[in-house]
Amino acid sequence: MTAYVQQLAGATYSFDGLVDLLAKATPRRSGDELAGCAAESDAERTAAQWALADVGLDTFLTEPVVPYETDEVTRLILDGHDRDAYRTVAHLTVGGLRDWLLGTAARPDAAQTFAAVAAGLTPEMVAAVAKLMSNQDLTAVARTITVTSAFRTTIGLPERLGTRLQPNHPTDDPRGIAAAILDGLLMGCGDAVIGINPASDSPRATADLLELLDEIRLRFDIPAQSCVLSHVTTTMGLMETGAPVDLVFQSIAGTERANAGFGVNLGLLREANEAGRSLGRGTAGDNVMYFETGQGSALSAGAHLGTGGKAVDQQTLEARAYAVAREFEPLLVNTVVGFIGPEYLYDGKQIIRAGLEDHFCGKLLGLPMGVDVCYTNHAEADQDDMDVLLTLLGVAGVSFVITVPGADDVMLGYQSLSFHDALYVRRALGLRAAPEFERWLQSLGMADDAGRILPVDAAVSPLRALTGRVA
Repeated sequence: MTAYVQQLAGATYSFDGLVDLLAKATPRRSGDELAGCAAESDAERTAAQWALADVGLDTFLTEPVVPYETDEVTRLILDGHDRDAYRTVAHLTVGGLRDWLLGTAARPDAAQTFAAVAAGLTPEMVAAVAKLMSNQDLTAVARTITVTSAFRTTIGLPERLGTRLQPNHPTDDPRGIAAAILDGLLMGCGDAVIGINPASDSPRATADLLELLDEIRLRFDIPAQSCVLSHVTTTMGLMETGAPVDLVFQSIAGTERANAGFGVNLGLLREANEAGRSLGRGTAGDNVMYFETGQGSALSAGAHLGTGGKAVDQQTLEARAYAVAREFEPLLVNTVVGFIGPEYLYDGKQIIRAGLEDHFCGKLLGLPMGVDVCYTNHAEADQDDMDVLLTLLGVAGVSFVITVPGADDVMLGYQSLSFHDALYVRRALGLRAAPEFERWLQSLGMADDAGRILPVDAAVSPLRALTGRVA
């Protein structure tokens, strides 16, 4: 284990191995302080970042932050590393990688170059360089990366911003769900997915919600995919019974032990991916997996310890979750950035920073990356903070965001974005919905030729039958 030493302003700072160095170099956040791995001062953090900048990228291939022998995520990362794609950056240090990213982002062939190198980057490399980058750096690089996926709509195209329409209800009442879906569709939301977090994970309740969503989709010929966010094993069981499953959802994390806490492993996820694709329900593509992640999930499960028994910082572990997602070529991945609570991201400043980090890391690793721009009511954050993060992510080219009625999820009890927020950022930044979904909106007279949502009356009367479906 390599020890790292850095002198700064007459003081000497020592870091006991790569895990310790990464943790100390991370911008301040409450989760790392809770885990006992954070820098004790801004000076120590700066010294760690300085030392990290001089670490060669090859180090991450020889010093795993979580042991290879005991962790299948580490084995996935190292055994699947693409040496050919890596050659472009293999000679660089972490600081050199930052310079290369910013320089490449200014070139006209940036999208192609980043796509070609993605498989050669490990999550730890990407997490490390993010620690050296400003919010502006993270935004500037991410906006030049293009990652697309498709099922019934195409996600991640340039100048497009997808939305998940999240019509959650505390009792899974079909009337309430249908009303929320109507509300979202009328404001142009739902092109990434119409996805429900069920109040109950029972197979019967999940099946009922799947049937409701599919009936609505078919009745109004909506080019969108649906998902009920039950555990992957519940969804797999329902596929065997013929339930109308579009996407297969699962929460994932960056260590084998944390994933075990979610009740999954890589083998189970492979089986689910194959089962979902075998249904052949997509019309634009066959990306069927939907993953959610979030900084702090491994720590909250007590599954955050790495090499030498040291706590791995939550941002590095989050990036490792993207290696899991990347393996299955998902349609959607999103970080629920402020959902886990202030124990992990204390305030609006930390949530904004984490959202930009997660989005940057996910896209650089080749994922169609979305963000649930959100916070819990006991965090030191408010909707103004979410407006800032939403705007920055729109500039950074986020693939999709989560939208709920009135920005208030009454089932999960947290604050996210409203349907109006999606209208705002699309109009302010000239962004549009997925092309297949946009054409459907235009066919109903709900969007103009530029894809902007219009005030409509008679043209949307057919959609009002959504609420009649469950009257």
